[in-house]
Amino acid sequence: MDAQGADSFEDDVRAARTLTEAFWRQQFQHLGRTYQPIADFVPYTGNAGPSCGNQPAVPNNAFYCPIGHFIAYDQAWMESLWNEMGDGSVYVIIPHELGHAVQAQLRTSFELNVQLELQADCYAGGTLSTLVRSGALTADPGDEDELLLSLAAAGDPTDDWLNPAAHGTAEQRQASFATGYRDGVGAC
Repeated sequence: MDAQGADSFEDDVRAARTLTEAFWRQQFQHLGRTYQPIADFVPYTGNAGPSCGNQPAVPNNAFYCPIGHFIAYDQAWMESLWNEMGDGSVYVIIPHELGHAVQAQLRTSFELNVQLELQADCYAGGTLSTLVRSGALTADPGDEDELLLSLAAAGDPTDDWLNPAAHGTAEQRQASFATGYRDGVGAC
């Protein structure tokens, strides 16, 4: 993915956040609502991240915290994904986490955590396709593979929907992202 002026990991992180929040601001306007930008965007390393309520940050992760309305991410982990898998990883992770911020604002609830996670993947796909179609992002050859590889790497090893930490298998995550990418966030 190429955003105007994004040549480094830091540029891609900034672009992914800025473009995704601009997208959601427009979506909320269309609904006659006001999008509340996240309060903070916190890079951390290893176990040194902010806690969310009584839950400590964990290494190799990114998360949205509704208490404080912020996103935190393990910078070393995300940068290693960017280096190994390409910039597409950043354009999956950040829109996914901002999808959770949108769910919180819309007061979305599901019976199972995995349903929230798959909807956030769908939101990420819908966000990305709109950004590409609008010209805010340019898709490069191989980007589709990068996006799918990133989702596969984040998939659960088993289809245990009752696990409160479940995010969905690689195939489920890819399918949810693809639904959003193909049909937009309204399909999520």
